[in-house]
Amino acid sequence: MDAQMNARTPQSPGDALDVDLSHHGDAEVEPGLVDFAVNVRGTTPPRWLADRLRRSVDDLAAYPDPTAARAAVARRHGRRAAEVLLTAGAAEAFVLLARALAPRHAVVVHPQFTEPEAALRAAGHRVERVLLGGDFTFDPALVPADADLVMIGNPTNPTSVLHPAAALAELIRPGRVVVVDEAFMDCVPGEPESMAPFAGPGLVVLRSLTKTWALAGLRAGYVLAGPELVAALARAQPLWAVSTPALVAIEACCSPQAVAEADAWAAELGVERERLAKALGARGLHVVPGSRASFLCVRAHDGLRGLLRERGYAVRRGDTFPGLGPGWVRIAVRDSGSNDTLLEALDDLGI
Repeated sequence: MDAQMNARTPQSPGDALDVDLSHHGDAEVEPGLVDFAVNVRGTTPPRWLADRLRRSVDDLAAYPDPTAARAAVARRHGRRAAEVLLTAGAAEAFVLLARALAPRHAVVVHPQFTEPEAALRAAGHRVERVLLGGDFTFDPALVPADADLVMIGNPTNPTSVLHPAAALAELIRPGRVVVVDEAFMDCVPGEPESMAPFAGPGLVVLRSLTKTWALAGLRAGYVLAGPELVAALARAQPLWAVSTPALVAIEACCSPQAVAEADAWAAELGVERERLAKALGARGLHVVPGSRASFLCVRAHDGLRGLLRERGYAVRRGDTFPGLGPGWVRIAVRDSGSNDTLLEALDDLGI
């Protein structure tokens, strides 16, 4: 493993940010607006999970013990417990990676979730962007051969594109750390392109429970990596960083029953996502093809987001994602009734 640990590469004073990397979907939502901007499924966890979280309050006097949750994650993915680090959401994992590693040549593949680049820059690292064009499919040849840290999302936020695992595997080589953000992988039935089961040298896979289980306020996620890198990240992590309720959630959501429930939801999501994509396309909007996550990436015109806000609908602006620009928006896939109201609003706009 390279991308050496516990040193820093200073950020050049000339590294100007051309977009607001700190902007996220929750900033789009205000009281009175229908939320198509945030990618969290539903407004509350399933009842069985909420009940377990309520019961966890009885154990808050004791310090959090991650043993059971860590074992559950390991079983879920066929990994060893030493290859699992539990985190306060995937966002914490990006910060830990930025603190623990010292890449000489860090590359972030865009468009994607902006926190990986933001965390690297905040830690003083230089970042090179590899921008995908066309329909945002990934070609490993685009990544510079000397990159010793590569970060990519799969399925990618905001494009909703699912990259083949074989293409991502081509990134793995001696002296390089490859970070695959799989926060939305459980939107894909069966997760056929997941890298989570593979313990390749330098491979890091991040997971989040935020989206599928409506747990954004709890902060629960985990890292899968080799034991050496997991230990390095753990040294950069504060003590007891993951709360007892979050540990309970991680353990519960990694059970076979929960995995089956998520898979069934993903199948239902796929049907509604395809219907919404076709309806948007029929209205003259360009929807990035092959969408596989819980949202669609759509190109319209610069004023669409503002017009929808005037009619009470919040969608996520796309111009704060490197590689996109004005006119791009990200639209969450909701239930059929909610999606129909959004389509009606577009009809009212003459779109």
